[in-house]
Amino acid sequence: MPRGRLITIEGLDGAGKSTLAHGLLNSIAARGSHAEVLREPGGVELSERIRALVADPTLAVSARTEALLYAAARAQLVEERLQPLLRRGVLVLLDRFIDSSLAYQGAGRGLGVDQVRDLNQFATGGLEPDRTLLLRISPAAGRARQQGRTLEPDRIERESESFFATVAAAYDELASAEPRRIRTIDASQPAERVLAAALDAVEDLLAPAASAPRRS
Repeated sequence: MPRGRLITIEGLDGAGKSTLAHGLLNSIAARGSHAEVLREPGGVELSERIRALVADPTLAVSARTEALLYAAARAQLVEERLQPLLRRGVLVLLDRFIDSSLAYQGAGRGLGVDQVRDLNQFATGGLEPDRTLLLRISPAAGRARQQGRTLEPDRIERESESFFATVAAAYDELASAEPRRIRTIDASQPAERVLAAALDAVEDLLAPAASAPRRS
């Protein structure tokens, strides 16, 4: 059975990653193909518990601890859920992956992009996305969208404008360094236009997608 595809969705909080992931899922299903959506940190029980820790605004979490927690959650997701899906030929839509750690912890926390990359290469066993969709939005616009949510901001969402400006700049640098993998989309557009641009960016990966594969 051909290996599945991994499409990751990246961007600042408020960029519309979850909305796009489910829009892509519906579009792929409409074509008669099978895909699954996962999120980071999370997707499996252990990783969801780590998500609660790193999001808790009442906890003091150092930069290195934060990076290690994200890497641990990612390692468990890859081992328990992501690799099995890919081996079964499933197309996986993943809300955040290694690029988030490179931008947020490597650049935003000042730990160093290369150092955080090495940590996550170990955590994932070298797994890389087939395509990454970077939803580009200004920190101010992303924050404005978040203000319409009913949930209280989590620990990272409470960071300063300068922090998110650094993260946004890091994302742009990553996209410039890997233009074949990372496709940048203007996230300030209406959701339907973002979805159309995303479908164009992953069309070559969707064409060979099979119908829902059998479970082993």
